Amino acid sequence: MNIIDILVPDLPESVTDAVVSNWRKKPGEYVKSGEILVDLETDKVVLEVPSPNSGKIIEIFQKNSSIVVSKQKIASLNINNYDQKKEENKIKEINFSQKEHNYECSENNKEKETKHADDINLSPSIRRSILKHNLNKNDINKNFDIKNNIENELNENNYLTKEKEKNENNIKDSSAYEKSSPRENRIKMTRLRKCIAERLLYSKNTTASLTTFNEVNMKSIHDLRKSYGDIFEKLHGIRLGYMSFFVLAVVKGLKKFPEIHAYIDGDDIVYNNYFDINIAISTERGLVTPILRNVDKMNMSEIEKRIKNLAFLGKNGKLKVEDLQCGSFTITNGGIFGSMMSTPIINPPQSAILGIHAIKDRVISINKKISINPMTYLALSYDHRLIDGKESASFLSNIKDMLENPIRMLLDI
Repeated sequence: MNIIDILVPDLPESVTDAVVSNWRKKPGEYVKSGEILVDLETDKVVLEVPSPNSGKIIEIFQKNSSIVVSKQKIASLNINNYDQKKEENKIKEINFSQKEHNYECSENNKEKETKHADDINLSPSIRRSILKHNLNKNDINKNFDIKNNIENELNENNYLTKEKEKNENNIKDSSAYEKSSPRENRIKMTRLRKCIAERLLYSKNTTASLTTFNEVNMKSIHDLRKSYGDIFEKLHGIRLGYMSFFVLAVVKGLKKFPEIHAYIDGDDIVYNNYFDINIAISTERGLVTPILRNVDKMNMSEIEKRIKNLAFLGKNGKLKVEDLQCGSFTITNGGIFGSMMSTPIINPPQSAILGIHAIKDRVISINKKISINPMTYLALSYDHRLIDGKESASFLSNIKDMLENPIRMLLDI
């Protein structure tokens, strides 16, 4: 046999180990070259390990939940005498045999259905009595006297009473089972959830976090999307959403208020000259914050496409470590879950995070006139060690002004 080892690939620079999350193949199964064998979970992403060759899995050395490191042996593969066409023919033969079996079963079921077609007009209790006394079903359907006699017999023998008692006993047994079932379930935290928990606690313990709020009238952006949304989608192949307006407003605000875009490093304050914005995305594994790189050089359609792509990668576990590293500011959108207001937690080493929320129609006063407008709340959490109240409030007001006057924002005036 020509056996090769399946090894853990090189892990990213900031990742020391990984957890075997899910083996997609079992010993004895044949795999093709490039087919995914196993998922390895790190504290940032899930790595998919493909098969280097076609062959048969001989043995798996690291089971699910095992901790592994780079270049560690996790399985062995026999690549000798692997005939892909032969294996495909075997699968076809199995499928054909299964189809024949299903066909025979369906034919038998049809015969049974035809055989019992005359039972439709008989109650279940009568059918049981017919089987018990070996009576003729056709005679029962035609002769109502016989039918009535059977019903009388059932009543005389207290059949219905017995059935009722049986059902009551089943209900009691079910209640007893529910009472004996465990009151809690205990499962291990995933690597990502554990990392999230540690980072949130670190943020709370190392920053002087404070949150300031403001509200925004989204009518101008709503009207803009209504007027030009269809044309935008036809030209660029993607829907014009609200998120690109928020991202663009944040970038312009960060340029105007550099303190919001800085961070503390020891005794130094570091000002970022690049604009890599983290966008919080909720996935089945937990919250991840992939990055829009160099947003200041993107237009609206590029921002929308990149956000859509990152959301797809995040929800399908395809994000890479480099998609999550070295952002300079974070935007989180609780509005997609209906949240009206929140106090987002700072993403260290960053010094601020913007929370946007659900857009709801509300009654407001504009120029002393009552009107109904789509409104939303903005929440800016910031590290008070670095950012003063004046800067935070001014930054948030600036974002409010740009969102309420999107033409000025787009024209940069």
